[in-house]
Amino acid sequence: MCLAYLLGKGASKALRVKINIPVLLVLSILPDIDILGTFLFNYNIHRGPTHSIVVAGLVFIPLFIIYRKKAIPYFLGLASHFLIGDFIVGGQLQLLWPLSRSKFGLHELGFPLITIDSRINVALELSLFIIAIMVLVISKDWKVFFKGRLSNLVLIIPTTTVLLPSTIGYPFTDSLLLTAPALALAHIFFLVLFSIAILSALIALYRHGFGEGNKKQPVQTHS
Repeated sequence: MCLAYLLGKGASKALRVKINIPVLLVLSILPDIDILGTFLFNYNIHRGPTHSIVVAGLVFIPLFIIYRKKAIPYFLGLASHFLIGDFIVGGQLQLLWPLSRSKFGLHELGFPLITIDSRINVALELSLFIIAIMVLVISKDWKVFFKGRLSNLVLIIPTTTVLLPSTIGYPFTDSLLLTAPALALAHIFFLVLFSIAILSALIALYRHGFGEGNKKQPVQTHS
């Protein structure tokens, strides 16, 4: 998510377009939806079709046609998941599916395997986390999570499918609090931030639907 935010933020500045940060963050973890295949159907398709640049390109074609350059930061956020993150850590990516089932990654190129819990990955993730938080603060993007926008509700997806499960344990054998406390702190930071964003959006929705939105408007009279 930090990598996608930094790339999306940089692209939005270069292209002079606005971005929806919660949507960008959700897109950054969306490829890992294939984990559900293993969890629900006991069929491993992880790092397959949802990690394909071919599939991502096809999905984004109509978005590029409709939104043009505005879609570029979101495409970068999505593609960064497998073209950078998973390519470096773990590899075994079917980047050209369905054209090819060959697997790609640093390890496949002859480099030592970097696992999720390795010191190199922990250092990389913490570095990205620190840089992303600095940019978040300096640019004042952190305010987005406190404004009660309905789009913040999409943060339920990374909160319930990535941050909370991995902090507790899944897909690891033990909780990050035990195996990688530094990464766990980063996860907890985002858990708190996203929870605030979701709660503020729910409060805004409640007020609109059951509070101020239901108040009868006074009849306007003209003299």
